[in-house]
Amino acid sequence: MADPSDDPTEPAGPEIVEGQGDEAEIVAGDRHGDAHHGSKAVLAALAANLSIAIAKFFAFTVTGSSSMLAESIHSVADSGNQGLLLLGARRSRKAANLEHPFGYGRERYFWGFVVALVLFSLGSLFAIYEGLHKLEHPEPIERPEWALGVLAFAILAEGLSFRTAVREARGQKGASSYWQFIRRAKSPELPVVLLEDFGALIGLTLAIGGVSMAVVTDDGRWDAYGTLSIGVLLGIIAIVLVVEMKSLLIGESANRKDVEAICAAIEFDPDVLRVIHLRTEHLGPDELLVATKVEFQHELKVAEVAATIDRVERSIRAGVPAARLIFIEPDVHDEHRERTFVTEHTGHIDPDDPRYEAITGHRPEGEEPLWS
Repeated sequence: MADPSDDPTEPAGPEIVEGQGDEAEIVAGDRHGDAHHGSKAVLAALAANLSIAIAKFFAFTVTGSSSMLAESIHSVADSGNQGLLLLGARRSRKAANLEHPFGYGRERYFWGFVVALVLFSLGSLFAIYEGLHKLEHPEPIERPEWALGVLAFAILAEGLSFRTAVREARGQKGASSYWQFIRRAKSPELPVVLLEDFGALIGLTLAIGGVSMAVVTDDGRWDAYGTLSIGVLLGIIAIVLVVEMKSLLIGESANRKDVEAICAAIEFDPDVLRVIHLRTEHLGPDELLVATKVEFQHELKVAEVAATIDRVERSIRAGVPAARLIFIEPDVHDEHRERTFVTEHTGHIDPDDPRYEAITGHRPEGEEPLWS
């Protein structure tokens, strides 16, 4: 690949800058893309969950409802999750260095994965434990009007937060459904907030149902059933998030539209014969690694190949701005290699060469090899 720093018109990207002596550091170029996407939804969810958590804990102390306690822990976990997402977004903006030459973009995926684990452990497992405990030791709900009032307030706050997340997602998902957006999105913040808020709204509805049935029937086990339902719901959401964040953390390729745009940008150049193969991987939501083997016109000189590579890189970045790191290897397609373009070379070692045994492991007379 030609060094982008050789071309002053090249978009700024990570480049090696020589320091004094043997020191060197990698200086990251300007970071563009969707690093800010989803931040509004995360902040809205954080504000909603903090206020809801305070209200729910107060209602729990008044009513003694296990559903309220489960929902309180759920809101606390959600507040912590939003904090972790904001932390990941901030850390992902750290400049690349010698230890992490491709930058810190995957910090966002890592903290999204942690969020899923927190939701599963503090949210789902605690709610299931509390529900089972209340099934064995049901307790009447005191002053249910407090519980129902707080749950109604929580639905309103979560609904506003969910509306913010939906509006942000609508601008990004295009013609895809929300489920397809969650499955295919490369930015972890919006899918996490969408699933959290959606789960919270359903959980609050289940909590209202459990509290109401417990009051109507004077049977505290209904409250426990509501708590168990919340726990199962949070577990399902957490598992979906774990699967999606794990896939992003391991590394996902660019979507089909971007891959086609990259191929078109390469093959559009008149000095390119074909793309032999292409590999892409997201280093972060808005950072794409592109590695490709390309067959160029065979008459080109080395300097002309380098100039063509620079030109192709500019075309790729124009079509796919997220393509930050591009590695282009000149090569020859097999069908051309088999004909007249490249002559294969077969190595030969003379049996009379004194180093024959040491190199081949065989004696010149064709005896058994010295080693197997």
